[in-house]
Amino acid sequence: MTRLAIISDTHLPRGQRRLPEACLERLRAADLILHGGDLITAAFLDELEAIGPPVRAVLGNVDEPALAARLPHARVVEVDGVRIGMVHDAGPARGRLERQRARFADCAAVVFGHSHIPLSERTEDGSFQIFNPGSPTDRRRQRVHTMGDGVVERGEVEFALVIL
Repeated sequence: MTRLAIISDTHLPRGQRRLPEACLERLRAADLILHGGDLITAAFLDELEAIGPPVRAVLGNVDEPALAARLPHARVVEVDGVRIGMVHDAGPARGRLERQRARFADCAAVVFGHSHIPLSERTEDGSFQIFNPGSPTDRRRQRVHTMGDGVVERGEVEFALVIL
C-alpha cells in the first residue's frame, strides 16, 4: 500500500499564509506527495521537498519562470503499477472526464488543479477517474480549505477529499 498526499494551488509564499498544520501532518505521513501546480516559487517547492516524502508536481499557470526549468506541464507518475496523470489545468468542466481519459489513455486517474474547486469524478464503469484536491491555502469561492488523500493498493487508486 502506498499513501498519497495531494495538494494544488498553494500559491506560496503570500503574506502570512502557510500550509495548515493538519495538511503538513498528512504530507509528512505520506509515501508520495502530488502537487497539481500553482506552487508559485521554486523556494516553496524546496520547502515541500524538505518535508520528507518524494514530491511529484506539475507547472501551474502562475508559477515563476524558475519552476518552468524544474517542472513539466504534464506528467505521468507510476505508483505500484498504477499510472496517474498530472496536469494543472484540465480545461472546462463540460467534457473534462472524457478529455482527460483521452489525453492520459494509459492512466487509471488524473490529478489536476487550477479551479480551486475540489472534485472527484469517475467513469460509469469505474475504470478511470479525475481528482482535484482544491486548495489548502487559497479557498477562493469555496467554504473550506481542502486537500486530498490517496491510497494505491492491489493495482487500484482511491482518492478522498480532506477538509482542513
